[in-house]
Amino acid sequence: MLLRPIRRPVRLRSGARPRTVGLILAASLALPANAAVERPLYKDAHAPVAARVDDLLARMTLAEKVAQLVTVWEGKVKLLDTHQRLDPAARAMLYPDGIGGFARPSDAAGAVSPRVLAGRDVRSTIELVNDLQRDALTHTRLGIPILFHEEGLHGYAALGATSFPVPIALASSWDPDLVRRTNVVTAREMSARGVTQALSPVVDIARDPRWGRIEETFGEDPYLVGELGVAAIEGLEGVGKPQMLAPGKVFATLKHLTGHGQPESGTNTGPAPISERELRENFFPPFEQAIARAGPGAVMPSYNEIDGVPSHASKWLLQTVLRGEWGFTGAIVSDYSAIDQIADLHHIAPDHQAAAIIALSAGVDSDLPDGNSYKTLAASVAANRVPVALIDDAVRKMLEIKFRAGLFEHPYADAKAAVAVTNSADARALAKVAAARSIVLLKNDGTLPLALSSLGAAVPVIAVIGPNAAVARLGGYYGQPPVTVSLLDGIKAKVGSRVRIVTSLGVKITENDDWWEDKVTLADPAENAKRIAAAVDTARGADTIVLAIGDTEQTSREGWADNHLGDRASIDLVGEQQALFDALKALGKPIVVVMINGRPLAINRVAEQANAVIEGWYLGEQGGTALADALFGDVNPGGKLPVTIARSVGQLPMFYNYKPSAHRGYLFSDKTPLFPFGFGLSYTTFAVGEPRLSTPTIRPDGTVDVSVEVRNTGARAGDEVVQLYVHDKVPSVTRPVKELKAFERVTLQPGEARTVKFTLDHRAFELWNLEMKRVVEPGEFEIMAGNSSVALKSATLTIAR
Repeated sequence: MLLRPIRRPVRLRSGARPRTVGLILAASLALPANAAVERPLYKDAHAPVAARVDDLLARMTLAEKVAQLVTVWEGKVKLLDTHQRLDPAARAMLYPDGIGGFARPSDAAGAVSPRVLAGRDVRSTIELVNDLQRDALTHTRLGIPILFHEEGLHGYAALGATSFPVPIALASSWDPDLVRRTNVVTAREMSARGVTQALSPVVDIARDPRWGRIEETFGEDPYLVGELGVAAIEGLEGVGKPQMLAPGKVFATLKHLTGHGQPESGTNTGPAPISERELRENFFPPFEQAIARAGPGAVMPSYNEIDGVPSHASKWLLQTVLRGEWGFTGAIVSDYSAIDQIADLHHIAPDHQAAAIIALSAGVDSDLPDGNSYKTLAASVAANRVPVALIDDAVRKMLEIKFRAGLFEHPYADAKAAVAVTNSADARALAKVAAARSIVLLKNDGTLPLALSSLGAAVPVIAVIGPNAAVARLGGYYGQPPVTVSLLDGIKAKVGSRVRIVTSLGVKITENDDWWEDKVTLADPAENAKRIAAAVDTARGADTIVLAIGDTEQTSREGWADNHLGDRASIDLVGEQQALFDALKALGKPIVVVMINGRPLAINRVAEQANAVIEGWYLGEQGGTALADALFGDVNPGGKLPVTIARSVGQLPMFYNYKPSAHRGYLFSDKTPLFPFGFGLSYTTFAVGEPRLSTPTIRPDGTVDVSVEVRNTGARAGDEVVQLYVHDKVPSVTRPVKELKAFERVTLQPGEARTVKFTLDHRAFELWNLEMKRVVEPGEFEIMAGNSSVALKSATLTIAR
């Protein structure tokens, strides 16, 4: 028999590639002339991932290692021929040592709006992915496949894919299972095109509505954000922290660690002046929960600095906390150009080469999107500025993802299968359900739901007015679904010929509404004055007015550069929208306002004077259908606000879980929010009972069951969200006035009652004490239950010594 050869590196002349030599230990045994070369261990699908990684890593040159830490995005255009197919010769010349990662294969040419240059459809995306993988596996020395990533914030951001409500809307559903289901669709549509990694979910808590990225978040509360973040990862990767990626799944990228959602002055990438205690009490918990319970494949640090240290440079954040305290073992991937910004924005490095050393030393494993900084690592090794061991550690993490994804065995996508699962009938149906469950009813004097018989005329007239009436706003990181439904589309489809629909723009908000466009120009006020007059004329003969106002994708978005801003100094309606409302209100007709927006807005006069107000956010491709269903009562709104809506920018920061010394009050203005966290009305009514405790006293490591009865006291079936809050009455350090610790959305028929049971363990009562240790202190705790953060009934729990 043949003995397994022992491999050892051979000393080579400078510049030569390494190889391995098989030594036959028994001289009497000779290899037959036709014997096959032994298959490398890293290509053995049955071998443990760690062993495969070690074997492959030992075979790699320094240049090949660095290539695995670099991604291609805007540089992709140099790899394509005139037919937009891969040019293998260009790849060999530009990336002779292979390509580690490839960003957004579905877009046409990198950072270009799909409205300017349409993205690739299913088949052309797969054509590019398969060409690149085939080239990587057959025309590079070691045949290492490429890791493809895409945006998947609220559906796969690609041509033809399904578009769901933005995260702040999904958070308004207070429905983790819904979030899980939408991400299952996102994962299967991505995976079908050969993509392995989604840059999602965002679990930053958002505490400043001036910040344009608030729409990308699940809101302001650590517990709610954590629960929905876990659900999103389970949808993308599968439940149970699977070691190997199953078919139809992609690795999640948890972002952005951390403090990103409360930047100084509300401006994106601004410093986050947050203490360690505040980080541990509010900003860390969603990340910690997601890592402990769902095991995301990757984590992305944030752009901002904390206490003088950018997140991409923070060993404390990425090593001590993330890998040490939380035990994270996946890859740490940079935000786009964030390593470059260590030099260019934060100025703690003189150049990109120095920035790369800082980020690598902090623990960042991959440089997205084009590797501008990490391309210098080989030169830094040659100059003895970086030990190879640090590069090996990073490469190991990136290779682990590829092995766990099965890319060495199954690198190619199937176009026919991908077409079948992309924007399928069940995906569109789920998009409609998601939109419907995300709608929040903020005010209603009985005008809603609209009943055709009560509109007055034989053929009633509804005026559908506003800048957001005839367009389906999808929000940032949007995909390009085959069909979108605007509010106007939805109403027309709903009422058919039974109602005469009249419509008018009313005002324009911005001249352009393309999220990608750098320049933002507000519409001309003089032209808007003419549009308002036309809208009033249109609505004069109507029985009811439905007014759709809010934002465009330009007035609330990620401000990723000085020439691409997205944050605002005001939280009021933009442009002449208030004047439009005032003019229509003066007609004396019932007016229903539908907010379609990316941030919580201070709509004080609208909230006071409108007959009904719906918060719709950006509801995805089926948003118009869902809104029409809600307006006419086929859907009973059951969503709740995941953020506090302030009355003015002067109240900021404003969130429900404030400390006891906050919100004392102001001269000449109200200290309460316009709408509180957890608030949302229904077309029916509910009674939420007092919380009943299974025991009045527990030990610090004990548990208590809390039962809450909820009853539908109205005449319609509807949904209520039972919310459970905790308050530590006399702690050793200050604690919030209340903290959400459990919730459940329930559906009840008229007159139906249900008892909802929650179990609280030590995690609900923990605090970080004076020594910055997480403990449960003995004392009295107020247990509060209700249907918003301000409508609560309470019981007292004692934690004994």
